[in-house]
Amino acid sequence: MDSHEPYPGAQTVSRAVALLKTFTDAQPEWGVSQLARAVGLNRTTTYRLVKALESEGMLARNPATEAYRLGVEVIALGARALRATDLRLASRAELETLAHQSGETATLEVLIAHEVLILDEVQSHHLIGASPSIGTRWPAYATSTGKVLLSELPVARRRELLKPPIAKLTARTLHTQAALRDELARVRLQGYATAFEELQQGYVAIGAPVRDLDGRIVAAISLGGPSLRLTEARVAALAHRVVAAADNVSRNLGYCLDGVVRRRGDGADSE
Repeated sequence: MDSHEPYPGAQTVSRAVALLKTFTDAQPEWGVSQLARAVGLNRTTTYRLVKALESEGMLARNPATEAYRLGVEVIALGARALRATDLRLASRAELETLAHQSGETATLEVLIAHEVLILDEVQSHHLIGASPSIGTRWPAYATSTGKVLLSELPVARRRELLKPPIAKLTARTLHTQAALRDELARVRLQGYATAFEELQQGYVAIGAPVRDLDGRIVAAISLGGPSLRLTEARVAALAHRVVAAADNVSRNLGYCLDGVVRRRGDGADSE
């Protein structure tokens, strides 16, 4: 087979995956016609794909509405993926220690396109700020972890992910390219990021980079909670703990902290 020709069935697989990715927290249920419009397929093709996915347990039909939602097999696959992720294994003990010492929620997050995905978390022992959020995605530019993950990307890639319009989620959201460029430069310099009510009013977080064997940022550790507890003074006091936890995870992944402040983005593209 010519290397440039698609493998037989590849288009069907791509279409099926596109259907699955259409389901979100904001819209967990879709009718067949809605799905067809969302992915740009005709209704007949969409219906066939939906029925095939339903037969494999990847989708489930709601008898009351005849709409579809993600099925139990997707949940099972997600759980297996989490258990098989080296990042999660390498960071779990650090998340537990960080959450225990601070009393706040500690998370492990990765960059997926222009969003951060919460891969793992250890919740705060406080009633406020303790809701589970594994699998949740947030706009990267408005989070401490997202700023860390964006900070050392090549300039062209950062510009692509931060193309206007940038939604202003709260009064404190950095929503211009100039403001975000300056903020990411600051993050590269100090080695960690903060987000004071930029994602959601009343929520504050501190994020620090996790690096792989080659020194590339592959994830970020975060500590977050309500602004009533995470004041500016307390954030300043906790920042070194978050950085230390992220550094320990980096060591677990084989990164060598050799005394040079490599986490400040030495060699990264700058604007």
